[in-house]
Amino acid sequence: MANLADKPLIWVNCLIQFKNLSLVRHVKVLIEQASFQLHPGYKVGLTGANGTGKSSLFALLRGGLHAEVGDLEMPPNWVIAHVAQETPALTMPALEFVLDGDAELRDIESALQLAETNHEGEKIAELHHRLSDIEGYSAKSRASALLDGLGFTQADLARPVSDFSGGWRVRLNLARALMCRSDLLLLDEPTNHLDLDAVIWLEGWLREYRGTLLLISHDRDFLDAVIDNVLHIEQQRITLYRGVYSDFERQRAEKLALQQAMFEKQQRKVAHLHSYIDRFRVQATKARQAQSRIKALERMELISAAHVDSQFNFEFRAPLNAPDPLLVLDEVDAGYSDKPILNKVDLTIRPGERIGLLGKNGAGKSTLIKLLAAELKPLAGKRVEGKDLRIGYFAQHQLEQLRPNESPLQHMMRQDPTTREQEHLNYLGGFDFKGDMARASCENFSGGEKSRLALALLIWTRPNLLLLDEPTNHLDLEMRHALTLALQDYEGGVILVSHDRALLRASCDTFVLVANGKAEAFDGDLEDYKNWLTAQKAEQKASSGAAQILASGAGSIDTNAPNKYLQSKAKRQARILARRPLLKETEQIEEHLEKWQLEKVALDARASEPALYELENKAELQHLLKRQAELSSQIDDAEYRWLTLHEQLENLPEVN
Repeated sequence: MANLADKPLIWVNCLIQFKNLSLVRHVKVLIEQASFQLHPGYKVGLTGANGTGKSSLFALLRGGLHAEVGDLEMPPNWVIAHVAQETPALTMPALEFVLDGDAELRDIESALQLAETNHEGEKIAELHHRLSDIEGYSAKSRASALLDGLGFTQADLARPVSDFSGGWRVRLNLARALMCRSDLLLLDEPTNHLDLDAVIWLEGWLREYRGTLLLISHDRDFLDAVIDNVLHIEQQRITLYRGVYSDFERQRAEKLALQQAMFEKQQRKVAHLHSYIDRFRVQATKARQAQSRIKALERMELISAAHVDSQFNFEFRAPLNAPDPLLVLDEVDAGYSDKPILNKVDLTIRPGERIGLLGKNGAGKSTLIKLLAAELKPLAGKRVEGKDLRIGYFAQHQLEQLRPNESPLQHMMRQDPTTREQEHLNYLGGFDFKGDMARASCENFSGGEKSRLALALLIWTRPNLLLLDEPTNHLDLEMRHALTLALQDYEGGVILVSHDRALLRASCDTFVLVANGKAEAFDGDLEDYKNWLTAQKAEQKASSGAAQILASGAGSIDTNAPNKYLQSKAKRQARILARRPLLKETEQIEEHLEKWQLEKVALDARASEPALYELENKAELQHLLKRQAELSSQIDDAEYRWLTLHEQLENLPEVN
């Protein structure tokens, strides 16, 4: 069996090659004439609208589907790992379940047990040598590290798989896939059931992964941190783009702008030819010229208009009332069965406030959300609602409350029977429930479609306080973008829990850290939170090491350690404070550069049109040339400032 221990970092003649491949499923053509190569070690983001064939492409790579036309060539001995969709309620411990991900390890262990029973000394030595080659002696340690990174505690390692809920079983399946020493790793939305801490850990793990990675994800930050190429499916064509996801977006925007400019130019030429033909085809003296233009039209390869996948378009309806404050927690204890999870929480939510909740899984973020939503009663303290408070609460369990036998329209009519059916249909269209889909029962809807419907129902109620607990699970990039834009214009208060950093960054003005039984204001941004997580893990390891030394009675304790730690912490904080304004200015410059570069591409395309240089367009030409010069100057200045900022960031002193 193939394994990474046998292979160097780059393998020769181990390409994945698509050769004029067409993929059809259930009579529907998904991909036509795909031709590209993926080299060993590529980390590829697979993108495209829902239903374009991303999951089918994974099935093709795993051998579950076959191409209609063309060829797929892959190294025959490659080990392919993927995350299983189902996890049976097994009684085996979680750690053993994850270790089963390394099939060769388990084969060697079984063979070793048999060889020892039969007293086959030579065979035993051979198997131990092979076990050493594949780092089998550290397998349990590696499996424990995977589970720790995904949020499991040491106590969880011995718990049977059947004890875990559905979301945690998904994490177990992910850990099992990562445990496999694979050549090709296929991950379909691996962050859906992870919190932000686990997402950040998974990013680091995937960056170090030595095999070839194909990743489906709707998380922009996650894609940017992990991938180096993008495969995009659109209009049954698949295109390979070099670079991270942000590079792909920029390249695609430029490509679409150029295509649209060429399309418009060609349409003007076509219109001119048609005009000439219509005027002169019946005149004997001009008939030959008209016929030549008809042939020119027939030979012309028509350029299609630039097409962008259907956009979602919705906004939050203005709340009917805006009490101030909306909701107050005063010295509140919260938890379950008289067991507090959060103690003495003080929180005041006002209209227009956007608060993101940060904290490790199990720290109490969802408990706090349920407390705010009045699904939990305080164990102590006061929860005080403003007059006319109207809460819109979104959590994954809301999806289970949808009626499978009813359509989106029926859900809307049941919620608001006084509104006209057509108005409901128009509203649902903004969530991409159009035509027959608005009247189809939702029993066969995907997770993303159910999430969109739950959001549509929630938004229609005109809440003045939104409580959103992981609203982007199952939502694609277009819907996430639409939700981000809608939240930016929303007038009410927002409390948001999400592992999607792009959504948190764009939607939240302040953060609350839920940790160690407290919910307190966090003085920092998401980069600071990432640093906080790193510091927490370092402290835990240091504490664990000191505890082991004390328990063994060996070694000595450095009495200056607390002072050294405090000094180091102060230096880290100073570096964080110094980095923050530089990073924020860098982000602002990058946003401006993207807008200016797109505008310049459009102007350059317009400048290439001969009609612009005719006398009647003189004013437009002067304005265009002036704006081109302005943009070039702005871009040059911004790029120089961006380089200066990065140099300042690199020159900040490191903290040991």
